[in-house]
Amino acid sequence: MGRSSKDKRDIYYRLAKEEGWRARSAFKLLQLDEEFGLFKGVKRAVDLCAAPGSWSQVLSRKLRGKEEKSEEVKIVAVDLQAMAPLPGVTQIQGDITKISTALEIIRHFEGQPADLVVCDGAPDVTGLHDVDEYIQAQLLLAALNITTHVLKPGGTFVAKIFRGKDVTLLYSQLKIFFSSVTCAKPRSSRNSSIEAFVMCQNYSPPVGYVPNMSNPLLDHSYGNNTVMLPMFLMFQLHIILSCYTLLDASKEYKYTPPTQPPIRPPYQQACQLRKNNLLAKEDSPSLPLDEALSNMDISTSQEES
Repeated sequence: MGRSSKDKRDIYYRLAKEEGWRARSAFKLLQLDEEFGLFKGVKRAVDLCAAPGSWSQVLSRKLRGKEEKSEEVKIVAVDLQAMAPLPGVTQIQGDITKISTALEIIRHFEGQPADLVVCDGAPDVTGLHDVDEYIQAQLLLAALNITTHVLKPGGTFVAKIFRGKDVTLLYSQLKIFFSSVTCAKPRSSRNSSIEAFVMCQNYSPPVGYVPNMSNPLLDHSYGNNTVMLPMFLMFQLHIILSCYTLLDASKEYKYTPPTQPPIRPPYQQACQLRKNNLLAKEDSPSLPLDEALSNMDISTSQEES
């Protein structure tokens, strides 16, 4: 009851009802388009985790627009649960972690890749922010993985993200596949919510990258020397190894002992003096170092005996 009354006080909730949108989240995509021009030149679009269908509604109204151009535009909505039909939108009831879903998307596009992939999916929040952020990150990576199967080079990917302490790791992962990654929070997104949206533009996967559903975005090798660290960065192995060369093949290895053994720190002598209360005091005459050490050795041997 409290949640319903809160929604009814929200201006975007009322606008969604007045304008016929299925959910107030439609305004989030509309405002992102105003800022970034997402729909410019888009003919094939995919809406992942589409139910109840508000983002698919936006795609249908914005991309189909004039009736004479509606046949050129193809929109595919994917979700595990069915939703009410929408004009010009093909629905796939499937799992975004399955290769069969990606193949079916391409089949509806007649073998052509998508220009735009959007995902407004989110888990049922528990209130435990760390858990919610982790689950949302995994959902985003699943959406990114299927996007690598269906998005054309130079395409755009938009997805919901929960801002948290590890958001930079997700940002680094996305930067591997897109030259431009921006985090945006539309006006219609509540201030109390930790949600935001990543705008990933100009899809340009690493050279040699082959999309793989069985082990998504982990342990992939690209070319001879390039390796992708999961959710972090890419580097050239030969550069890293050249920075840590331990042996010179042209010279014979010669062991060099450490300057100070680790078990004999320079301050060990002072620690022993302090332990035996032999450190000099300002108001008392100080003993010579040799005499102090000899006294310390005598007292130590007496304690051991």
